[in-house]
Amino acid sequence: MDTVKEAPEAMSHPVGSIVPAAMNRGKDPRFQFAYEDLRGWIAQADRLGEVKHVKGASWQEDIGLAADLIMHSDTAPCVIFDEVPGYPKGHRVLVNFFAGRRKNMTLGLPLEFNKMELSQAFLDTYLRELPTLKHEFVKSGPVMENVMTGAEVDVTRFPVPLWHERDGGRYIGTGSFNVTMDPEEKWINAGTYRVMIHDKQSVGFYISPGKHGRIHREKYRARNEPMPVVIVCGGDPLTFLMSSSEMPYGVCELDIVGGLRGKPLKVIRGKVTGLPFPANAEILLEGFVDPGKVKLEGPFGEWTGYYGSDMRDEPVMDVKAIYHRNDPILFGCPPQQPPEEQARYRAVTRSALIRKYLQQAGVPDVQAVWAHEVGGSRMLLGVSIKQRYPGHAKQAGHVASQCHAGAYAGKYVIVVDEDIDVTNLEDLMWGMLTRSDPATSIDIINGAWSTPLDPRIPPEQKERGDNTNSRAIIDACRPYHWRDKFPVVNKLSPEAYAKAMQRFGYLLK
Repeated sequence: MDTVKEAPEAMSHPVGSIVPAAMNRGKDPRFQFAYEDLRGWIAQADRLGEVKHVKGASWQEDIGLAADLIMHSDTAPCVIFDEVPGYPKGHRVLVNFFAGRRKNMTLGLPLEFNKMELSQAFLDTYLRELPTLKHEFVKSGPVMENVMTGAEVDVTRFPVPLWHERDGGRYIGTGSFNVTMDPEEKWINAGTYRVMIHDKQSVGFYISPGKHGRIHREKYRARNEPMPVVIVCGGDPLTFLMSSSEMPYGVCELDIVGGLRGKPLKVIRGKVTGLPFPANAEILLEGFVDPGKVKLEGPFGEWTGYYGSDMRDEPVMDVKAIYHRNDPILFGCPPQQPPEEQARYRAVTRSALIRKYLQQAGVPDVQAVWAHEVGGSRMLLGVSIKQRYPGHAKQAGHVASQCHAGAYAGKYVIVVDEDIDVTNLEDLMWGMLTRSDPATSIDIINGAWSTPLDPRIPPEQKERGDNTNSRAIIDACRPYHWRDKFPVVNKLSPEAYAKAMQRFGYLLK
């Protein structure tokens, strides 16, 4: 990673300002999503000149190698692999959807927005009130063009890559989401969990403790009942993003997508489980997870940049039906060592969610929030505030570390003054190094919600089922009681910076 400090991007709006897309487009931005399925998304990305096609790459090695390279680049194109040896022409694999200008297009927001503006606009335009619109059942759709049941079921018919060289198997579920229903409260959840192929008719998926899908599964297990599941392996990118974000308990992500778009998501009722799934998805697996039935799953290269767990017994889904479109596209989003694609999209959505939760908790004058890509958008949070009272910084840090979007697998929260650009890692570190005191500025929280994927949790702690970790809340604001006496910063004022950019910005190109 290049450590040379770059000049900040010229912004059309100040950091932390409200930048709803409607300001630029003059009409309700919920109707600006230019796609409703993965193929529509590809068509839009292609118009931006950000799609490339590769033919003949092998699932055994080539696709995984290429994915690791391009998914670490924010400027690389989306790549679609076709004519994979051993598979029919048209059975494709897509990777690297959230980069370039297409990440803005994916969220239905202006292409010129930088990442902070994009996150802020996502919050202001969509998340503040989190509109929902109930999904709409239809009798059929493109995903029903091919149906496999009984002995025909064969998950290996698709060109699923070996994503990382040391993976314990082929993972069909990376850019996927699982649809489940709470057996007691009867609400539908869509959540993203890794899915490994065991054989033609069974897959396994790991769900970290505390996730909504895990809560559903534990309830079925307590009732000694099989859990119905639908796994969507090629939904549209907006639905994938919502299913992989920390949405409120009891709220269906499919309905959130409908609310964001301003029209219901069309779904089909599964023939086997009765669960809803998008009518225009690419590939679907439908079946049941029987309580007590397990197989060895993993290892898998995870979002931390490590193989967070070895092979271990995990629940198995018996696949009873497969549905897919003609010439199906597998949506791949395998995690890599951060910063990479998964960290990029989670940074945008999670930063917006954490800011929303801070405001809901009554923390005033939050200027910006950024969940840093280098920490997988979880382990390092930057929060900037305009200090209003003693303890304001500590309040912001503690709430950010324990709100729903910030609590899982976090490590460090750094709270800084409003003059620090929290999206700029070097600026954030400079603020921390010059305005915090190691002996007095750090609060430690023990026993916080984490995951077995955390490489720093000791093996013996994981073995006893304790997957908690600690958090550091770092107050890197000017000390409140003598902030007016703090040394003056030696850099251009915003006005002088604008003048410098106007006169000499061409020198940076």
